[in-house]
Amino acid sequence: MSRTFVACKNKVKNRGRAPDAFLDELVEWARGAPDEIFTVNATFDIYSSVAAQLGPWRGLKHRKAAMLEVLRVLGGFESSWDWLADIDTNNPTSNTPCTAEAGIFQCSGNSMGFDASLKALLMEAAGKTDCPTFRTETKNNHRFAIEYCARLLRFTVKHHGPIKRREINEWLRKDALAEFESFL
Repeated sequence: MSRTFVACKNKVKNRGRAPDAFLDELVEWARGAPDEIFTVNATFDIYSSVAAQLGPWRGLKHRKAAMLEVLRVLGGFESSWDWLADIDTNNPTSNTPCTAEAGIFQCSGNSMGFDASLKALLMEAAGKTDCPTFRTETKNNHRFAIEYCARLLRFTVKHHGPIKRREINEWLRKDALAEFESFL
């Protein structure tokens, strides 16, 4: 289903504007995503990190929309919304199959160590849990990439540099969150 995005088309730093196809995929994923990804937990997670910009939280639909807004901005920061983005050549630690980033959100296979559910998600999607499989799956399976990153952000805000350094925060927009929420 094609939607007309306005607020979600705001520029992200010097990365440009998120493609409509990406925004549509985010909304479609969130409409069917398990509620557990968005519910309150006791961890300092992405919701804790962006509460000043996107909160206060008004329920599950609002939290889903906030996650989509975070992913919209993060995808711009990490890869300029390129599903096939490869290793960050500026990161000297990206030198093994498990530390090399891949895909639109630039997750690396070693992030599966944050919680067993992340490895289980890869097993369900690809039938294997090795790092080369992770890299391939995160580049080619968009639903997997979105859900994996959303789940990862519930366990840590330290895996992605732009989140850890709070670089994304000034680009997060409440009007984009409201637009996402209207599509949910």
